[in-house]
Amino acid sequence: MTITLDAPHTTDAVRKLRADLVERAAALRPQLAAEADRTDRERAVPTSNIDALASAGLLGLLQPARYGGRQTDFRTIIEVSRELGRACGSTAWVASLLNASAWFAGLFPVQAQDDIWGERPDARIAGVVTPSGTADAVDGGYRVSGRWAPASGCTHADWAVLGVVRPDAAGTSDAVGIVLAPMSELVVEDTWFVSGMRGTASNTLVGEDLFVPAHRFLSIPDAVEGRYATPFTDELLYRAPFVPVAALLLTGPHLGLATAAVDLLAEKAPRRGLTLTNYATQAEAPTVQLAAAHAASLVDSAALHAYRAAADIDEAAHAGVFPGYDARARMRMDAGMAAVHAREAVRIVCSAQGASSFSEANPLQRLWRDVETGSRHAVLNPEVAAEIYGKALFGIRGTVSALV
Repeated sequence: MTITLDAPHTTDAVRKLRADLVERAAALRPQLAAEADRTDRERAVPTSNIDALASAGLLGLLQPARYGGRQTDFRTIIEVSRELGRACGSTAWVASLLNASAWFAGLFPVQAQDDIWGERPDARIAGVVTPSGTADAVDGGYRVSGRWAPASGCTHADWAVLGVVRPDAAGTSDAVGIVLAPMSELVVEDTWFVSGMRGTASNTLVGEDLFVPAHRFLSIPDAVEGRYATPFTDELLYRAPFVPVAALLLTGPHLGLATAAVDLLAEKAPRRGLTLTNYATQAEAPTVQLAAAHAASLVDSAALHAYRAAADIDEAAHAGVFPGYDARARMRMDAGMAAVHAREAVRIVCSAQGASSFSEANPLQRLWRDVETGSRHAVLNPEVAAEIYGKALFGIRGTVSALV
């Protein structure tokens, strides 16, 4: 089986842009790291972090170029969010989700995109794709009500993507969808009281009897099969498969968290003893050396899975070919495995460093909490992904979830 690290069509110009954007993310790491404890403690990414990301052009990576966005490829956003995650998991997560929601918006009809970015090209979008609201058909659109959580980054957003069911369309491809609504019409309830990814402020959005025009509705079953409403079919980014993209975009912060954990081990082990042993430093101990090797290899494995999925997605979009069910199942599996390997790498580092890893003064405990929480997002669920992929290997399709 061929494993590609970058899409074959990728040009030097794309790689140059990617390197520039990653360098911009790296330049922000000192600021984000300095604010990481505050972000965690106050349960919110500081506005200064968001402003810095916006100034660096890192919140428009998946926004259509027609509105001033970068409209880059998926390998690029994975690398950028990985770099951000090395400094602050919550900030990286919010950046990834704001970019992801911009990609969702790029699938809508042009009128919906104009509603968001026509007068405000810098408008940001958060939201929840899970269909936890209802949309009742009325003249010209829908009346939408519901509660949507967790809405990562909603405190920094101007618009929201909201998952809905349509009772009037039961049995059709329009029975489940996503709609776009201004944040000004929604209420944010402070419900995000968790142990990890605390700073994402992934609170609950509440809407009651909102009017949503018809052009701001997108069918999820159609999207899962690659039937999008955007008329700009030449824009490669918005030809990519819906579910694999949704899963893949969550992997970058985990790669960053795991990388940061290995970096901390490499920094601390030569300066610390190994308690109750004769080793002067942890770095001299084979147990710690092996832990470092296993953790670093797992970080590499996580990246390889994420990069393969990104390459497959980018190349299929470039070729104008919508991936079949089995290919999409493997892409979702890749995203799940990337999260699992990253999580295991952090666990190994924490074990190697011992109980001190969980001191409140040690950033390892925050990395551990963040990766343990973020890697359990439903769309990354490795057990579900494995069942989907395993069944597909035996020709059994569509029995686990419609989201493949």
